Amino acid sequence: MKNILNWITRWLLGFITLSTIPVHANGLNPNPFPSFPHTFLSQWGGSGPEKGHLWNPYGIAVDKKERVYIADYANDRIDVFDSNGFYLMNWGSKGKGVEQFHHALGVAVDKKGNLYASDTLNNRIKKYTSDGRYVTNWGGYGKGKGQLFNPSLLAVNAQENLWVVDCSNNRIQEFTSNGIFLTQAGKFGTGDGQFNTPLGIAIDSNGNLYVSDMNNNRIEKFGPSGNYLSKWGKKGQGNGEFDTPEGLAADDQEHIYVVDSGNNRIQEFTSSGIYVTQWGTFGKGNGQFSTPAGIAVDKDGNIYVTDWGADRIEKFGP
Repeated sequence: MKNILNWITRWLLGFITLSTIPVHANGLNPNPFPSFPHTFLSQWGGSGPEKGHLWNPYGIAVDKKERVYIADYANDRIDVFDSNGFYLMNWGSKGKGVEQFHHALGVAVDKKGNLYASDTLNNRIKKYTSDGRYVTNWGGYGKGKGQLFNPSLLAVNAQENLWVVDCSNNRIQEFTSNGIFLTQAGKFGTGDGQFNTPLGIAIDSNGNLYVSDMNNNRIEKFGPSGNYLSKWGKKGQGNGEFDTPEGLAADDQEHIYVVDSGNNRIQEFTSSGIYVTQWGTFGKGNGQFSTPAGIAVDKDGNIYVTDWGADRIEKFGP
């Protein structure tokens, strides 16, 4: 069975509504995908506060030098590895100071190598150099423009602007790289362009935005300025259906990868929402997942997934 404590933790923090997720007696999804369309390559991590270990890893990003940045949620820090899982560094501790975190949830990197992190329960975004030197922060609790309420995952566009999923405000906000508010989109609801607890975000090469509308069990697509374009998905376990979709990533072929967290799998779509393939079942073996959360794609097309419930990173081939 799933590690129910992980689900309760997320529910108490307001990120997820605890629900019963169907699991067959063998512990697998009812319709397991029998092969890996993206070959399993490696995994790393392990539970704990020690260097190289993880505790509920969530957001993940890869820079041009193939350094892998992890929002190590329950360790209140950022961890950095190379693309083979070799530990490089970490920074952060629990607190409210400018270099501390109260549960880091999202990370993103820009072309210059700067790192952005969502300091979720401190309701702010923090900017660092690639080696962890603090630059600035912005946000603050609230519902006004530029304010935040449980910011979650992040993405940087071609103009070096940062899009933030403002989770508990049910909207997305765009900022310059120095934190100046630019625009926003979304509000609570089930209609087009509305959200019920959004979590993930990805940007394709045309600047289009994809947002995982978690409690509406769908993906919504927006234009570069935040104008609503389309949606796909509904609650379920079939192809193209979701149970609490979370992290998102886009590759250079304009394919969109969705962490279908409650179904313990990754689903792949075209940019217009056409189902392509899937992989993963519940478990802690190679290529299995225990409540996966975040996802990132490197310049070579390799895919990295944060396996929240197993405190590890899994890497798959293109």
